[in-house]
Amino acid sequence: MRGDLLAREGPVTAAPAAVASPKLPPVTAPTSATEAPVRELEAITVSGVQPGPGLWRVRNGDHLLYILGTQSPLPKRMTWRSDEVEQVLQVVDRVLGSPGVQVDADVGFFRGMLLLPSAMKAAKNPGDQRLQDVLPADTYARWARLKQRYLGRDTGIEKKRPLIAVFQLYQEALSRSGLKERNVIEPVLEAALKKRKLKITPATLKLMIEDPKQAIADFRKEPLKPVDLECFNRTLDRIEFELPRMTARANAWAVGDVAALRSQPTEAQQLACLSAWFDTDVARKRGLTDLDVRVRETWLGQADLALRESRITFATVGIGELLKPGGYLAQLQARGYTVEAPE
Repeated sequence: MRGDLLAREGPVTAAPAAVASPKLPPVTAPTSATEAPVRELEAITVSGVQPGPGLWRVRNGDHLLYILGTQSPLPKRMTWRSDEVEQVLQVVDRVLGSPGVQVDADVGFFRGMLLLPSAMKAAKNPGDQRLQDVLPADTYARWARLKQRYLGRDTGIEKKRPLIAVFQLYQEALSRSGLKERNVIEPVLEAALKKRKLKITPATLKLMIEDPKQAIADFRKEPLKPVDLECFNRTLDRIEFELPRMTARANAWAVGDVAALRSQPTEAQQLACLSAWFDTDVARKRGLTDLDVRVRETWLGQADLALRESRITFATVGIGELLKPGGYLAQLQARGYTVEAPE
């Protein structure tokens, strides 16, 4: 049974010879306080056809890697103008998969079917406890106010684990704000790869879980930890205070405003929640540690191969991980490659 989970500044070296870039269309730049009340949010998302950001170019002599920085959530009513990416995909020799983790569980199809009831139970609190039983009183009061606004009288969610419940609330809050978790590049990639009879070169960290049924049983026993509570509170922060900024970031990606994207900090909520998922006995016993570093090194290793072996390669990386200090672009520069920002 498989599942996809979930990406130092160095010297910039001049390339001895530059590959001629395919002729591409231009990209047009765009002209917690506990008792705080839930705020009315009036951020407006862009709509219609939008260009998205241009492509970063990474050069190694006459070998070229194009990178699209991806973003989620995005405005629900926008349509991505993918001309630039489509033209690059017509001439690439290789397409790298995005950084991530691929979990291979040593379990057959029929045994995998038996795991589903266990997985559903793992979504609930141990001992049929409710959120009010496992959360601090002030945190629960804050949750209840936001839940009433976005989910109404959904009683079933009260028995779910905090991280699962707050993620469901987060998804609904996004939708109400005109945003949606979306992967706009996937259908474009699939169509281009099918036409050219190419396959994506995996660049994900592969992990094997030999005892998935026991892993689920162990996860069900995990109590609420400080990192869980931090993730829960930071997600409430995003819902209560940060939806306008998230909308601004989604709009910036849509219209191709790289400067605005670069100026925004890495999402602390995402880091807190990743820690919550993997800072568990279940994860540590199965070697699921230091995943952020291992994921990055796996992807960079495949990028090294592509820049040595293929004349033109295309790849996608989350734009936050791409641009942050010490992120993927900085790591590629540190390896001696020339990095060129979108025009």
